[in-house]
Amino acid sequence: MRFPDTVRQLMLTRYRNQRRIWLSDGNQTLAQWPIVFRLECPTEEEAQRQPGAVADWINAWRKWQGAGEVVWGDRQWRTLGTQQVPELLRARSPGEVAAWVGEESRWGRAQSRYAELVARWPLLAVSLPRYFDVLADYGAEDFQRLERMLTWLEANPHSHLLPRQIPVAGIDSKWLETRTGLIAGLLNALRGTDASEVDFYETCGLKRPPQLTRLLILDESLRARTGGVRDLSAPAAELAGLNLPVDRVYIVENLQTGLAFGDLPGSALILRMGYGVDVLARIPWISRAECVYWGDLDTHGLRILSRARALLPQVTSILMDEETLLAHESLWGEEPEQTSDVELPALTPVEQLLYRQLKQHHWGTNVRLEQERIPWEYAWKALLRGP
Repeated sequence: MRFPDTVRQLMLTRYRNQRRIWLSDGNQTLAQWPIVFRLECPTEEEAQRQPGAVADWINAWRKWQGAGEVVWGDRQWRTLGTQQVPELLRARSPGEVAAWVGEESRWGRAQSRYAELVARWPLLAVSLPRYFDVLADYGAEDFQRLERMLTWLEANPHSHLLPRQIPVAGIDSKWLETRTGLIAGLLNALRGTDASEVDFYETCGLKRPPQLTRLLILDESLRARTGGVRDLSAPAAELAGLNLPVDRVYIVENLQTGLAFGDLPGSALILRMGYGVDVLARIPWISRAECVYWGDLDTHGLRILSRARALLPQVTSILMDEETLLAHESLWGEEPEQTSDVELPALTPVEQLLYRQLKQHHWGTNVRLEQERIPWEYAWKALLRGP
């Protein structure tokens, strides 16, 4: 027997799984309304075994008030006589389902905004439902900002302005930075080019702020070329102009780990590149030097290493091996989400084995050793020895 609370849970699952479809199909075509939920009427034998529960079930549906339609039917039972029981609940529209699960206002707001945007930009009809939560949850002011932003970008597809220069009321850097994927996705959709991967700056015709690369010059004699400055940040093109005659370049992910480096003859250090390591291949003096990568010992760290080596074949790794991992078991953490790659082509066979073992949870679920957790004395000795 399904009581109202049970049906509500069934409806909630259906609502979460199909609300985007319902939004785009106009309540009719795909969902085939009404949706019917069977209330699982007991047999006569079951009713005889638990008469109290059956009475509670019938009373619950008699007292129930809400959206939808309860269909009642008669049961001709040999010993219990004719009994009127609830058989089905019919939900005749998404609005009725939303009302059942406490989502009536969100559904109504999403439906209204969907209709408004599609009336203005028909090409959004297919893609817009994926942004259901934006339609349902944005405050009026944020939603108006989004509309104004799309309107301006549609009218100015090649402005080449920096994002902060866009003359749209209420738009600032902080607001934009958290919505670049949303804006680029909607803009692509309303142009009829609904790509799965979009670049915000390219899609919006905006000027990309320069990517700054942070460099530490670890050799006092080399610092004479920069007026004695040890720590500087500049676009890659400007760093390329330094033409530093370095023998070795360290590439380190964690900021404070990198800042802890002491001076090393003929060496420089690049900080916090992440998956942006490809920019280093555009700096000739780095391409000519021995390069040593040290990142987190997890699947993403090894993936960045593979990417760096694909661009700079001379890259070696340090403190990213099984010995280092097992020596610091008490310092392990858990990688939130592993990479999806099965193999990483630029890794050495030993590195590839380590990557495979991490992916297969050989030492535990999503094991990771963040580089900053390694005691500095241990790390510095390894760095002085070299790869």
